Amino acid sequence: MTQLTLTGRILFLSTDPTIITAQLAGSDLVLSQAGKLRDDISTDEITPMPVLVHYDEKLAAYPYVGLKVGDSLPIGRNAVRSADFSVTVAGKNYGKGSSREHSPVAERAAGIQLVIAESFARIYRQNADNVGLFTSTDFSLIERIQRGESIDIAEIVGSRDTLAAAILRCGGLLRYGQQRMRSVSALAPSLDSHQPKTLFEKILARHAIKTDDVDGALQHGSGAFVRADWRFIVDYYTGMCAHMLHSSFGTPLVLHQPEAIVTFEDHLSYAERSPMHATNGLLPDLRGLSIAHRTFVKDYGLRSHGHLRDDWAHGAEGISHPIMTETYALPGQVLVGTDSHTPHSGSLGCVAFGVGTTDMANAFVTGAVRITVPQVMRVELTGPIPAGVTAKDIVLYLLAHQDIKAGVGAGRVFEFGGSAVTLMSTDERATLTNMTAELGGFTGIVAPDAETVRFLRERRDVEFIIEPWMCSDPGANYAHVITVNCAKLTPMVALPGDPGNGIPLHQLSDRVEVDIAYGGSCTAGKREDFDHYHAVLSWAAKHDLRVADGVKLYLQFGTIAVRDYCMAQGYMAAFEAVGAEILQPSCGSCANCGPGASTASDQITVSAINRNFPGRSGPGQVWLASPPTVVASAIAGELISFEELCQRYTHQTASA
Repeated sequence: MTQLTLTGRILFLSTDPTIITAQLAGSDLVLSQAGKLRDDISTDEITPMPVLVHYDEKLAAYPYVGLKVGDSLPIGRNAVRSADFSVTVAGKNYGKGSSREHSPVAERAAGIQLVIAESFARIYRQNADNVGLFTSTDFSLIERIQRGESIDIAEIVGSRDTLAAAILRCGGLLRYGQQRMRSVSALAPSLDSHQPKTLFEKILARHAIKTDDVDGALQHGSGAFVRADWRFIVDYYTGMCAHMLHSSFGTPLVLHQPEAIVTFEDHLSYAERSPMHATNGLLPDLRGLSIAHRTFVKDYGLRSHGHLRDDWAHGAEGISHPIMTETYALPGQVLVGTDSHTPHSGSLGCVAFGVGTTDMANAFVTGAVRITVPQVMRVELTGPIPAGVTAKDIVLYLLAHQDIKAGVGAGRVFEFGGSAVTLMSTDERATLTNMTAELGGFTGIVAPDAETVRFLRERRDVEFIIEPWMCSDPGANYAHVITVNCAKLTPMVALPGDPGNGIPLHQLSDRVEVDIAYGGSCTAGKREDFDHYHAVLSWAAKHDLRVADGVKLYLQFGTIAVRDYCMAQGYMAAFEAVGAEILQPSCGSCANCGPGASTASDQITVSAINRNFPGRSGPGQVWLASPPTVVASAIAGELISFEELCQRYTHQTASA
């Protein structure tokens, strides 16, 4: 195929719901009539969580069903396919958020052949390439398409790197792999000792792979393949991955180094208690996902971290990201997983990043993982961290930073360093690297140090020796530097709708009453997070305080190792004394798949999860906060920091 002929209509995703409704009813518009285009359309909106029960042609019915415009969801089931659209047009940062490949697959299955936007999130655009969905930032194409012109493929891919262009010309990554990856070889690292390099660049150079189209040069902006030390997949995506692999290569497959593949059932282990899935009749489809996952694991003898019991009401061994850090990842390695929060393991000084299902399918059979080589930026965190301020507060501050708002972090590696990072535990560092996904980055990394060695020895009984090369060189080049004096920070919250809506809590004049408080997820279900929960709740228990009337507090462990730690520390008594409900490990409400998710649009949640896009954790409004702020708010019944809660209690006691 040398030309793209687009005979369908153009769908402008406007900020005005009436404009979208008119297009669905048959009105054809030109760009000037579309009004302001929606920015920051997330994959949670393109294909909401309930849609992920499908992984084949059924997805054609669902693109954009979660798109929120004002207070409405104007695009219903089958609307895009029925209206014969072939082009979608949107604003900035299209496809942000989750790595779910269901989004471009659903668009393509519904007839969309080209998405035009001002800019794209990295994982979304790579996923689109991989399934043969064309993307462009050239708005001049719109008028030409409406005149009936065919567009030369070379023109659409002309601004892309050589590898992306080759994949698109082949019709997607798996076809590319069949045609162009017959010969794959690892390269010996070629590090110029006279050129200072970042730790990320050094690790990448040690994992570079040469193929027919890439020579392993690893130039910024170029397409490349690297060898992964670990590849992992979660239950929501295994069925799609298996379907892709078996459709392309038949059965049985020959997997590359299957001993280095890890599988997780972490999203669906509380599905029986998920109102969204139960009330919408989706449980049979979820069981189908579980069956597909377990069948693939069994057929190929893969490492598995599954449910604690063979049902959907008692949790799992743990969430993929903390388990990878607690069990597998080591400094200097490369990890890839089918989830955008894979950078969690960058806290140990490795390169860890999320990929889509097709990327993982290709990696399963070749061992090679596709990347577009990113630039590295430095986040220098200085000064002592005040009491009551956590890594989550620091990330929420960064998300609201003017440089991040301006897009300087998009697609880049975030290297976290400075005196404040040196004093952080690995658990807190993992919060920083985990939420690189929300910062718009490719991954996050912290150079290994004495704290890393301590963590590996005490948590994993591994005596790790840091090699001299495992650091960034003095004089290494950074695309951008952000410096934050952490001593000036105070507890933060992020208003509903986007993690970037951050504000210091003390500046919030109207304290919002909450219905649900949730502490857990990969971001906030670690040991140190539970240290914070316990510090607040043990204080509350000693002062005969309980969770406020009308509020439900859920605390969910990230892994069974965290659960066992809390039991050994004697934390459970305080949790039970204040009325918290304790949940076994699972992604749970963060994925709108378990207790803690809202069930009505008027409910207010304060949550320690990592993102609060519309519909992410139920139909209600989600405020993001740190672990101590979440549980303090549960006690007060409204948004409040632990320090403010203590002051309020002291004042009330003195007044009495």
